[in-house]
Amino acid sequence: MSARSATQRTLVGRGFLARSLEPVAERHPDTVILAAGVSLASATEPGGFAREADLLDRTIDTCRASSRRLLFFSTASTGMYGTGDAPGREDARVAASTPYARHKLALEQRLRASGADHLVLRLSHVVGPGQPPHQLLPTLVRQMREGVVQVHLRATRDLIAVCDVVTVVDRLLALGLRDTVVNVASGTAVPVPAVVDHLERRLGLVFRREPRDTGSGCVVSVERLRALVPEVADQVLGPHYYRGVLDAYAASLAPAPLGTER
Repeated sequence: MSARSATQRTLVGRGFLARSLEPVAERHPDTVILAAGVSLASATEPGGFAREADLLDRTIDTCRASSRRLLFFSTASTGMYGTGDAPGREDARVAASTPYARHKLALEQRLRASGADHLVLRLSHVVGPGQPPHQLLPTLVRQMREGVVQVHLRATRDLIAVCDVVTVVDRLLALGLRDTVVNVASGTAVPVPAVVDHLERRLGLVFRREPRDTGSGCVVSVERLRALVPEVADQVLGPHYYRGVLDAYAASLAPAPLGTER
């Protein structure tokens, strides 16, 4: 790709999130959307972190050269916000507790120090067709079809549909936000056992549970999201939102192999 075409790009990335954001990128030529990098919350490999840091630096240079804003995706995971009772807020001091979260926080700080116009969105667990197989829902469905599911009894996850993420991103970019951080989440910490139960009912699969007295989770504050885009937030906030997310995900799956359904 030539230097000229690189400076004209509005979307960097080719994965699950990037593919979903293609229409949004076309509507916001003043912004470069960086939707590439490490996507595994349990990642620890320094090489992957270093490659993402290098990509961020190069994208910062591109944005400076073309006087555009940079949209960077960070994490609203437990690794970022911890397991305390208070919801994780964007304006609170955080002590990232996992290599992945520390990496993302360091990139946020790197972007802020660069002086480039930017918007940071801390994403919760994004759900949709074609998401990476190592993420929670593909893993659970694969285990269900194999007949045994490991259920981490104390784990919770904030689930948000990728189509709703796209809508939120579109609205936030249209507001012209600069130099700020916004949590993009549903605000509901759903127990993973409840996720398994709902998928079981929806998919009609036969499997055995292996309970584990492990896991963690956090509640993500969505006050800032609600204030910025109330018309969107009202659609994705609420304790039962996750059910529709799971229903849509289940409907997108290919049929289970013969012999595994009830």
